[in-house]
Amino acid sequence: MRRLLALVLTLAAAAPAEAQRPTLLVTPPPTDLSLEQALLLAVPASEAVGIARVNVKRADGEVKRAMADLLPQLNGIAGYTHTPSSQFSTDATSDTSATSFCEQFNAVPANPLSERVDSLEQSVACLSRLNPFGAFSDLPFGRRHQYLFGLQFSQTLFSSSILKGRPRAAHAGKRLAQINLSGAEAQLQLDVTQSYYDAVLADRLAEIANMAFALSETTLVQTRLARQLGTQPEFELLRATVARDNNRATVIQREALRDLSVLRLKQLLGISFDQKLRLTTSLDEAPPRDFAVVDSLTIAPQDTAVESRNAVLQADEAVTVQRVLTEVTQWDRIPTVTLNSRYARIGYPETAGPWDGSYRTDWTIGVNVAVPLWTSGRLKGNTWVAEASLTQAELRARQAREGAALDAQDAITRLKSALARWASTQGTVEQAQRAYEIADLRYREGISTQVELSDARLLLVQAEANRATAARDTQVARARIALLKRLPLPGSEVSQTLTTAQSGQQSLQQTTATTSSNGFAP
Repeated sequence: MRRLLALVLTLAAAAPAEAQRPTLLVTPPPTDLSLEQALLLAVPASEAVGIARVNVKRADGEVKRAMADLLPQLNGIAGYTHTPSSQFSTDATSDTSATSFCEQFNAVPANPLSERVDSLEQSVACLSRLNPFGAFSDLPFGRRHQYLFGLQFSQTLFSSSILKGRPRAAHAGKRLAQINLSGAEAQLQLDVTQSYYDAVLADRLAEIANMAFALSETTLVQTRLARQLGTQPEFELLRATVARDNNRATVIQREALRDLSVLRLKQLLGISFDQKLRLTTSLDEAPPRDFAVVDSLTIAPQDTAVESRNAVLQADEAVTVQRVLTEVTQWDRIPTVTLNSRYARIGYPETAGPWDGSYRTDWTIGVNVAVPLWTSGRLKGNTWVAEASLTQAELRARQAREGAALDAQDAITRLKSALARWASTQGTVEQAQRAYEIADLRYREGISTQVELSDARLLLVQAEANRATAARDTQVARARIALLKRLPLPGSEVSQTLTTAQSGQQSLQQTTATTSSNGFAP
């Protein structure tokens, strides 16, 4: 019985302790991410690509509006007008107590002319007191309530800015937006590829730094043991300690750079910074064994053709827009002809309700012609501005072609240089590893110094880092060549050309709006 009571007390005491034991947080495993998966995740997460897509949608809307200007426009109209007081109002409208009724005028041919005239004047005077407007009572003179329901139609018969300007400029703007979207997607792919391999390279350099730190730690242990045995002086122990501490600082720096590279990649992909990633695409550090592959490198001509570059196509479309604007300014003095028509039913009820009263038909058809007679130099100024913008766009198009040719050669040179540096690391790491093993053996046998061992370790680390860096540069250079046609030119004025073309389209829209307002459209 005592044993059972003791067991119960023990369990009761253990239960609170078990309840107070902290719960261990289980860290979720890292998510595997390849380069192909990163490229797929980057597109929906990119703000630049989203803005480019919105610009394409806006360009589609501009094309729709430009084509709508060529087609008829039909609008429904409705209106109500309340007139509390009018110039047609008289005091006689309220003075109806004098005469409650008026005798109907009957012409009696047998009566003398003077009597017939007197009776006619009396009848008109009586009716005027009861209804001051007489037969015009159904017209809008002084009516308190007026309703209008109808349709309004307009059709531009001729306009230089609409028929010869806006549709062509709108289609060119749409092509500009599509080219810009393609360039934004290509730039995003290159940025993601570069960031991905930067993260892989940073992780590899962190591993190399840890390897160097482990080797220096091993050397320090050996030196400390040799110092205790009296075979190494204190100077060697100090050198081994300093070398180990320096490598520890390098490890901290490399790991920080690795974390920053991963954060940059997460930002491009729209991934939470707290999520762990495992990058599965390696650098494939083993260089090609055949050195001739660098000299015999061939790149397809269509990959580096100047005329197929997006930047050149953008500049050409900008020239098209400016040429349209220049042509439009030459037609500014041509009259603008507009066909207008309005059909309406107008009613003047006695009360405020639209259902109380008869409605009359009001239908008009007209043609308006607007001719600029005197603009105080505005048309001439528009011509000068358009011609200057056209010349500027043509010069920037030529500049884009020159920049595209230079950029293509730069991309080819970078790829060849990266391949050459990558191939030059062939066997270097193995030789550096072998040299370090020999230096470590010589140092442990006491026939070499710490300086020789440190130099061999430094050469090994440099060889490992150079091979990883060359592999990264090669992969990025290959990706750049593959995306070269759609990539924007670095440091060029093509973006300014696109901005100028868009401002030119806005100017053309404003000109069209001004022309329409001068055409006396209803």
